[in-house]
Amino acid sequence: MSAVGKAVRVAALSALVSIPALVAPAAFAGGRGENGTREGTQQQAEAGDDGTVSVTVGGVVFDRSKNGSGDSAGALRASTSWSPPPCWYAPKYSPEQLQEYLEPIWEAGSTGHEWDAAQRKKYLNPDEPEKDFNKDRTGEGYWWGSYVNDSFPPGWDSCDEDYFWVEQGDPPPAGIENAVTPEVLAELAYAEIRVPGTEVTLAPAEAAKVNLPTWAWLDGAEFKPVSVTASVPVIGIEATATAVPVSLEIEPGTPDARTFPASGVCGIDGGRIGEPYAKGKAERTPPCGVEYLRSSGEGTFPLQATVTWEIEWTGTGGAGGDLPDGSFGATQDVVVQEIQAVNR
Repeated sequence: MSAVGKAVRVAALSALVSIPALVAPAAFAGGRGENGTREGTQQQAEAGDDGTVSVTVGGVVFDRSKNGSGDSAGALRASTSWSPPPCWYAPKYSPEQLQEYLEPIWEAGSTGHEWDAAQRKKYLNPDEPEKDFNKDRTGEGYWWGSYVNDSFPPGWDSCDEDYFWVEQGDPPPAGIENAVTPEVLAELAYAEIRVPGTEVTLAPAEAAKVNLPTWAWLDGAEFKPVSVTASVPVIGIEATATAVPVSLEIEPGTPDARTFPASGVCGIDGGRIGEPYAKGKAERTPPCGVEYLRSSGEGTFPLQATVTWEIEWTGTGGAGGDLPDGSFGATQDVVVQEIQAVNR
């Protein structure tokens, strides 16, 4: 595609021209609009008490009611170069809706006679008008179209197939990448997962001491599995991606420190990462923690705490599997003081 063509498509997406949609209005629905560009629609949310229960985006309904919440929650970063689909195909129009959308474009002539003529050939039957746009099969399937991730990641414009017909109950045509299936829905759900923040509890409290272990732990009540379900109700398929916390990695923020265990990676045990500090444990080696070998002076050390989450998915028809691990971390400032000796 020419640079000019891409520029036109970007401009059209930015404008977000509203169009009628088969399902609840969806974000950045990708079909062909005027001048052959893509058009978009708004997203629709049906919120529960937490405001995050059901959101329809790009023909897909996301149930986020079991997601992580709070100001410190955030998106996972995949452990590999894998990334969720930047665009996808899903049911978009009934026969009547596609006709209502396309015919005014053809009549306006803004897309050029040659292009309009080619499009009419695809969707019209001059000998049997009742078959135009598959109107004789209304209720038996849908015209599918493309949708675009609203962050426009690399590859967002790669779903450039024209509308195609899929009978109800049939899979999408083979060879069309990212047409929604349970697995594609699981990948889209992965992108919607939000996990709790990773500020660890450190003790003894207030300030760490040079050459004394500092215990670190995460509350098991906060670090439990979270999940998002993605579905396309009009064709009866869904998938749930579940993130399970498995480990915490501690980076002290200075080379003058050592971690416990030595790898700096603390596993989860009994639903909790690390062990809470209690009086009398100061001289013991913590199962998860850090020992600083020098003072932070008048400043602090930026301790980085990163939790790794394993992702698995289940979907319609018994489908399921694993997706790449994800991680989410945060930095917290740690004051490290010299132990003050008292001479009598």
